[in-house]
Amino acid sequence: MLPTSALLIVMALAAEPPSPSPSLSHAGTPFDLQGHIDQALRAGLQRVVVPPGRYRVTPRHGEHLTLRDLNDVEIVADGVEMICTETTRALTFERCRNVSLRGLTIDYDPLPFTQGRITGLDAGKTVLDIELFAGYPGSDMVRNFKFEVFDHETRFLRTHDYDIARVEKPDARRLRLHKRGGKAADLERVGDLIVIGAEHAPGGSAAHAVVADHCVGLRLENVDLFASNCFGFLETNCDGSTYTRCRVDRRPAETDVVRRADPRVRSLDADAFHSKFALKGPALMGCVARFMGDDAVNICGSYHMVTECHGNALRVLANGDMLVPGEPIEVVTYEGVRLPDAAVVTVEPDGLITDEERAWLLRQHMDQGIRSRGLGRAFKVTLDRSVELGRGAVIASTRRAGNGFLVQGCMFGHNRSRGILIKASHGRIVDNILVGSWMEAIKVSPEYWWLESGSSNDLVIRGNTIRACRGIGIAVYAHGGTGKVAPSGAHRNITIADNHVERRSAQPNIAVTSTRGLVLRNNQYHSYPDEPAGAWAGGSLGLDRERAWSVMIRDCTEVTDPDGSINEH
Repeated sequence: MLPTSALLIVMALAAEPPSPSPSLSHAGTPFDLQGHIDQALRAGLQRVVVPPGRYRVTPRHGEHLTLRDLNDVEIVADGVEMICTETTRALTFERCRNVSLRGLTIDYDPLPFTQGRITGLDAGKTVLDIELFAGYPGSDMVRNFKFEVFDHETRFLRTHDYDIARVEKPDARRLRLHKRGGKAADLERVGDLIVIGAEHAPGGSAAHAVVADHCVGLRLENVDLFASNCFGFLETNCDGSTYTRCRVDRRPAETDVVRRADPRVRSLDADAFHSKFALKGPALMGCVARFMGDDAVNICGSYHMVTECHGNALRVLANGDMLVPGEPIEVVTYEGVRLPDAAVVTVEPDGLITDEERAWLLRQHMDQGIRSRGLGRAFKVTLDRSVELGRGAVIASTRRAGNGFLVQGCMFGHNRSRGILIKASHGRIVDNILVGSWMEAIKVSPEYWWLESGSSNDLVIRGNTIRACRGIGIAVYAHGGTGKVAPSGAHRNITIADNHVERRSAQPNIAVTSTRGLVLRNNQYHSYPDEPAGAWAGGSLGLDRERAWSVMIRDCTEVTDPDGSINEH
């Protein structure tokens, strides 16, 4: 029999909450969601049921809800909507094991972006006059000048991310943006819709909406997310997370928490699902991610940069948490050649980055933030064998990269970047639908630009449908620090089969480089007689447009192609 305290909690959880009208401005009942869950847990409940309702939640220390150090707990939030009242973290899971959350909807009021209409452009399109719509944050909240422009008729993305030199705020509902390097050929037009990041976090700001760190067996099911100040779902150092039927989308006007003069055109400010350093990668099944400001999925690890090599002793600039003794690592030269994997024997502090190293780093073709601010700490790393590496080579853990991931039965698209971006091994990308991404629909590649690892082994890309994407439909490739395409062996054992790519997607439909052990089988390429072919997107891989085929490969070995579909460069 339950103790008296637990019985009281069960009675409280079963009570009917008020049901505010979703059409009311600032609708929602103030609710101590954190206290509610904490009280149930203190009473010894392993299954916590939150009563249905729309609740306005005030953050504590920059987070609206935190779940830390929990084991074997199930939280049922069917019909529960959490309205975050500041543009900071919605939910944090930390050091949790076998914890599940079901049914929660997360939204923000005020939103972490504002939305308006372009009312004026100068002749060179360097100055944009903007009138903000009623119901969205005012000009005083505009902080992040990254913006997207949407066609006012189709409400799909038209252009994005110009460099903003200065923002004027004539009054509460108007902005004037001054671009660096604007030109008359830029795509925005008077009347188009514009979305710009905004901030209201007087209690302190924490990035991203839902964050999990050092969790094992985390399960999220039917969790809907309509806004975020950056990523939607971010996990770091997790092991075997599962996301089932989780949804990222722009919110329709009929269910919005606030009456707005114009329905939302953006969902999140950046990535939908982002996994870093997972021991076992996440499983995403039946999920949806649309209209966010960056990738739908990114699963990756981290590269550390080598500045000196003496046999088996390396001086390494750390990019985040450093490698540990006994860890298996990927080793890649500055030119992009993947050497045989090695293992770490010892790791010792070796001071800070030198002025000479920093000057060299500033000359590299990579993200400005990494070049100017990152990689401050240096370590002496001893390997289990000697290697020949020049400055700019990189090493990365092959154990903390999201291996064993699954992306299955999902729908992604209408976002400004990639659909599915993979830098992990031993995974499957199967039976997904990708529509309208502005870059590659499915990309398998390490990224020296971000120092995100790694190369991929033993992947299956099967049964996916891709249409109207502006980048290559399925792209598997690698570049070194020099920018040149890496030779065969960066990726190993990749199967691409039974996929359907429509020709109005970019050309080539499938492109593979730098792979040893490639299987291409039964992929279909559908054309529409009344529509032009997609744009050419193979230039960065050194592919010849004059020889364009639906499937093009370069620097691949041990290739199986029973359909004879390849044009090999």
